[in-house]
Amino acid sequence: MATPEKGSEALRSLADRSRFSVWNTDKLRLADVDHQGHVNNAVHAVLYTNGRYQFFRQHVRPHVAKTDPFAMVKMTIEYLSEMHYPGEVEIGTLIRRVGRSSITFGQGMFKDGRCVAVSESVMVLLDPVTRRAKPLPPEAVTQLERFVDAAMSD
Repeated sequence: MATPEKGSEALRSLADRSRFSVWNTDKLRLADVDHQGHVNNAVHAVLYTNGRYQFFRQHVRPHVAKTDPFAMVKMTIEYLSEMHYPGEVEIGTLIRRVGRSSITFGQGMFKDGRCVAVSESVMVLLDPVTRRAKPLPPEAVTQLERFVDAAMSD
């Protein structure tokens, strides 16, 4: 399995919308605006969560026991430009790495055709009793490998 590129340059490479095949669209709300008139930085994390959730529900959860929880262990967001209300955002989601018990997601957020932020996050599959990391089922790994970013293997 390919290992993620390193550093800020690797994260910024997610600003290329051609890297994504899985998309989610969300509508911005007036309540998302901060005191400076921007969409609040905390809202970006929520929008990324929505994108991961849609991906997860469709491509991961059918291959993992419903009783097995996942935990977010790391999330990095790099803000590339301001985002303003109103409008819609598109969230592209891909897999940067599949580990023994973890999934590293890469995401890009696009508004009005331009990338406004990029994100990388790591989620770990947990044993529901011990609450310790446990291996991903082979069928989940096979499914996830279909979505590993092609640019990662270049």
